[in-house]
Amino acid sequence: MSKNSDLTVDAIMAELQACGSPATVAIYRNHGAPENIFGCKVADLKKIAKKIKGNQTLALELYETANSDAMYLAGIVADGQQMTRRQLQAWAKKATWYMISEYSVPGVACEHPQAWQQGLQWIDAKQAHQATSGWATLAGVVATRPDAELELAAIDALLNRIATSIHGAPNRVRYTMNNFVIAVGSYVAPLLTAAQRTAKQIGKVEVEMGKTACKVPLASSTIDKVAALGRVGKKRKTVKC
Repeated sequence: MSKNSDLTVDAIMAELQACGSPATVAIYRNHGAPENIFGCKVADLKKIAKKIKGNQTLALELYETANSDAMYLAGIVADGQQMTRRQLQAWAKKATWYMISEYSVPGVACEHPQAWQQGLQWIDAKQAHQATSGWATLAGVVATRPDAELELAAIDALLNRIATSIHGAPNRVRYTMNNFVIAVGSYVAPLLTAAQRTAKQIGKVEVEMGKTACKVPLASSTIDKVAALGRVGKKRKTVKC
């Protein structure tokens, strides 16, 4: 795939199919993956991403295939700064399982100039998978943007909202709410105390994780560990993974 003529959706899809495996498909299915998936490991997707880096058009086309591997790859490659709010909204609507809704979509959305506004819109969506994209996007914003660019009062209000509503929220929404509390406590130094307070209020958050051994991190202990390491406020360059 060294020639531009090889950088087509069909060529990439063929490569994705070749790197997939039934064993990986089975693992992803235990996590709730849809039928349309080849089962590529993320490490393999990152190798392909290096070959098509900067090809925004191709990234958008890959997402439109509705194949989970292609959608995840699109999230790695796409530049959120180049996307419109309408495109972001379309991505969120099609992100029907958490690997896409909680990682691919937010990874791109938090790069957008209006990421905060978009995240706020999504957390009020009736569809749970869009709400999870919203909370994950907001977590990505606080993790990557300088504190001077953040609306600290609004973030504090969201912490209060989580404290009173998390245990009654839909399953994966609870997971992303919990992660938002952790993100605030870990990356926004002025709100460390507020995040610790919220973490103690919500305590252990129960989330059905399917046929997996995955566990929900306890927000209070996770934040305390970051604080003990002296890393509170150390921003990330990106939340893409």
